[in-house]
Amino acid sequence: MTGQSIPHRYARLSITLHWLMLALFVGVYGCIELKGLLPRGGHLRTLFLGLHGLFGVSIFVLVWFRLLARLTPRPPITPTPPAWQTGISHVVHLALYGLMIVTPVLGWMMLSVAGKPIPYFEFPLPLPVTIAPELAKQFKHWHELLGSAGYWLIGLHAAAGLFHHYYVGDNTLRRMLPRR
Repeated sequence: MTGQSIPHRYARLSITLHWLMLALFVGVYGCIELKGLLPRGGHLRTLFLGLHGLFGVSIFVLVWFRLLARLTPRPPITPTPPAWQTGISHVVHLALYGLMIVTPVLGWMMLSVAGKPIPYFEFPLPLPVTIAPELAKQFKHWHELLGSAGYWLIGLHAAAGLFHHYYVGDNTLRRMLPRR
């Protein structure tokens, strides 16, 4: 970079979106786990299911801003990790972005083919497909499968950040922490 210093941290927008997405993921997974503990047909169960959808659509909306934010310069990891770790990091990040895009789309398709509207802050999302209840089970299967994979992907991502911070001692985690 000529005339510019290399950043040591991610840009404020990237940091904010990263931690906001974490909060939304906690909301998505927390709501679906709590919903599973409640009796069918209850108002609280319906509330948690609605919040699950709201948080999921919010993740889908914000992921596009995250992808745009990735166009800004990224701070290097120091010391530089081995190439195999960088490769795995890229694969996990690609999988996380796929999770943030595909899982909400599958949820939307699942509800759409079942003829169930999806309200988003009182604005109903359009039904992109014709009603075909037999497809709802297939979309539900894939939505839940990716959701379950998300536990592992997010856990792996968090564990890698902590491993780099506490064991390797590099700046991987510090680059994404808010300023103190």
